[in-house]
Amino acid sequence: MKKFKIKSGDTVKVIAGDHKGSEGKVLQILKEKDRAIVEGVNMVSKHTKPSAQSPQGGIVKKEASLHISNLALTEDGEAVRVGYRMDGDKKVRFSKKSEKAI
Repeated sequence: MKKFKIKSGDTVKVIAGDHKGSEGKVLQILKEKDRAIVEGVNMVSKHTKPSAQSPQGGIVKKEASLHISNLALTEDGEAVRVGYRMDGDKKVRFSKKSEKAI
């Protein structure tokens, strides 16, 4: 299985593509496609048919996924690179910019 340095719940910044500069919280990681869904970024309009849940149907705005390589973890609003180190007997992620554990 693939291992990413970004996890669900992290705050990330888009560093490439149409939404460059946008920030948001990671809602979901799609490991099999190397993609992530970020809150409020890459919004698309989805046309829905009328159903029991939404009898009206219509157009719904929702987040589409972004490739994981276009995202960077943020610390105090700035993009940082991530490393791993042992903290006692625990493996922790840390910011390579400030050397602080994330």
